[in-house]
Amino acid sequence: MKFYYVYILRCSDNSLYVGVTSDVERRLMEHNAGKYPEAYTHSRRPVELVFYQEFTEPNQAIEFEKKIKKWSRQKKQALIDENYDELTRLSQCRNDTHYKNKDEKEEKDL
Repeated sequence: MKFYYVYILRCSDNSLYVGVTSDVERRLMEHNAGKYPEAYTHSRRPVELVFYQEFTEPNQAIEFEKKIKKWSRQKKQALIDENYDELTRLSQCRNDTHYKNKDEKEEKDL
């Protein structure tokens, strides 16, 4: 069975890079070797693997990669740290129009 991986790298400038691959070790070596000069990580080497998650379906891996690429640095760090309480807190909607926040705002206005 083939596996697919979503991974997060910490770059030398402390930025985080999210990617997907079918071979984490090979891909990490490619990043650190600078195989692709146009890649985000090329000028930020060396990179360190700080997180990966395994998937059996490529589409699941791709969707998860797209999802966490949009996350804030704080959310990515909570995932790396396996701090799921913080991840849940950071995932809560804070828009004034969200039903949870709307109720709280109305109570404050009273």
